[in-house]
Amino acid sequence: MTERHSSSDTRRGALSGQVAMVTGGSQGIGRVISEALAEAGATVVAASRRAEDFLSPAGQRIHGRRLDVEDADACPTVVASVQEEFGSLDVLVNNAGIAESVKFLEMDMEHWRRHHCIDVEAPLRLVRAALPMMLERNQGRVISIASIAAEVGFSYVTAYVAAKHALLGMTRSLAAEFAGTSLTFNCVSPYYTNTPMAAAAIRKIVAKTGKSVDQASAHLLSPQGRMIEPDEVAAMCVYLASPSARSITGQSIAIDGGLSATR
Repeated sequence: MTERHSSSDTRRGALSGQVAMVTGGSQGIGRVISEALAEAGATVVAASRRAEDFLSPAGQRIHGRRLDVEDADACPTVVASVQEEFGSLDVLVNNAGIAESVKFLEMDMEHWRRHHCIDVEAPLRLVRAALPMMLERNQGRVISIASIAAEVGFSYVTAYVAAKHALLGMTRSLAAEFAGTSLTFNCVSPYYTNTPMAAAAIRKIVAKTGKSVDQASAHLLSPQGRMIEPDEVAAMCVYLASPSARSITGQSIAIDGGLSATR
C-alpha cells in the first residue's frame, strides 16, 4: 500500500484522518504541538502525567491520556489503548523530556540514568510499540523533539547532551533500517525555547550567579537575539507529519536562529 498524498497539501487539513500522539502534550512545547496538529486536522492524544482533555485555540478537542514516561510498562500500554480506541497511530511525537544541569564531578549515576530513561529509553519503548501497526499500514511518522545538544556539547549538562545524541542516533538508525517503507523518522532540534522550562533555567542562573534576569536571559538567546517560540517548533512538526515531507527521513532539523552555523 502506498501512502496517500496530495500536491495541494496545506497546513490546515493536511492531517485529516490521521491519529497523532504527543508525549508531554499538555504543557509547554508539547501543548503547542498538540494544538497545531489538531488544527491541521489530526485526531490528537496528549499523553502526559496530567491526563485531561482540552481544546485548541480553534476549538478542536485534544484527548488527554495519563502517561508517566518513566514507567516502562506504561509506554506500550498507552500506545495500544490509542490504537484500539482510534483505529491507528499515524504520528508519534516524542516530546517529553528533562534537562537538568550539574557539574560533571558532582553528577551521580541516578542523574545520568533518569535523563536516559526519559529522554531516550521512553521514545525507544514508544516507537517499538507503535511500529508494528505503522508497518502493517505502511504509513507512519515518528518525530522526536531533540535539541541542538544532539549535535554539539554544552557545559554542565553531560547527561542531557548524551541522551539527546543517543536519541538522534536512534532516529537515524531507524530511518536507515526502514528506508524501504513509507515511514519516516526525524528529529526537530530547537535551541532554548520560550517555555516554562526556559523560565526555570533563567531563574536558576539568577540564583546561582546573582545576575539580573536580563543578563541571565541573554545566555539563552539565539544569534537572532531572541528565544525560539513554541509555534516555530510546532509548525515544523506539522510539516514533517504531512504528506509533503514524505521524502524527509533521518534528519535533525535545527531551529536555532543560526546558532549551529556559528559553532
